[in-house]
Amino acid sequence: MTATTICLINQKGGCGKSSICFHLAGAFAQTGLHVLLIDSDPQGSLSQGFFGSEFVEALPPELTVAALLAPEKAGFGERRVIQRTQFDGIAICPANSHSARLNTPAPETTGLAQFALREFVDDLTAFDVILVDCPPNLYRCTWSAMVACDWCLVPVPPEDFGTQGLRVVHQAIEQARRLNPGLQCLGHVVTRSDSRLLVHRAYEQRLRELYGQSVLETVIPEFSAFKVALACRQPVSIHAPRSAAAVLTKQLSREILDHIAMSNKRTHVA
Repeated sequence: MTATTICLINQKGGCGKSSICFHLAGAFAQTGLHVLLIDSDPQGSLSQGFFGSEFVEALPPELTVAALLAPEKAGFGERRVIQRTQFDGIAICPANSHSARLNTPAPETTGLAQFALREFVDDLTAFDVILVDCPPNLYRCTWSAMVACDWCLVPVPPEDFGTQGLRVVHQAIEQARRLNPGLQCLGHVVTRSDSRLLVHRAYEQRLRELYGQSVLETVIPEFSAFKVALACRQPVSIHAPRSAAAVLTKQLSREILDHIAMSNKRTHVA
């Protein structure tokens, strides 16, 4: 069975892309799904969440996403980049600074290399969900993810810096559809929210006015449980399963899967 592939994108840093990938993987795995995380960000934050910075930075390029994106290996299904984590049902293709040189602007000029990640993903059969964490820009690492995936999810903090540039993100999704016509926008998820702040409530309301139902109902606050779990190298649903952070993460995972199921049902009916 073909996996559901979702890339998390935004050209703004600090939106919570890596954190959502990390904690969602735990929530999905606890429902029995097999999850592959692809760290497409040269910063390697998602990889470090599982293995720590020392281990990740020491990885040679052939054991990282760089092996998939390197022009000389475009289309080369290098299975050695898949690393098992300490958690059942969660594996990861890690990243470190080796992929930074490959994250070039104007990715649409790289020819067949644009499809390298897509060919790798299409060849996988052991996973139910694939989550791709992208860097805070729309260069090659993000472009390759959009070309490879079924869905884009856009994390958005409810503040001015977080909402700036969303129009450009949507334009990038439309451009990627030229190479991947099946790419759909799963929606926007409000992250790092503090309901006590009037400005956060106002920006969330504005987002919902602008984008309607494409803004997911689940809102992810800045709970300390997320950070504590990350510091312990565990997704929050595993580290603190009864916490409000874990409950919301599970709610988000269900909303995502329900949205995809409904969309697939409408497509099948049509």
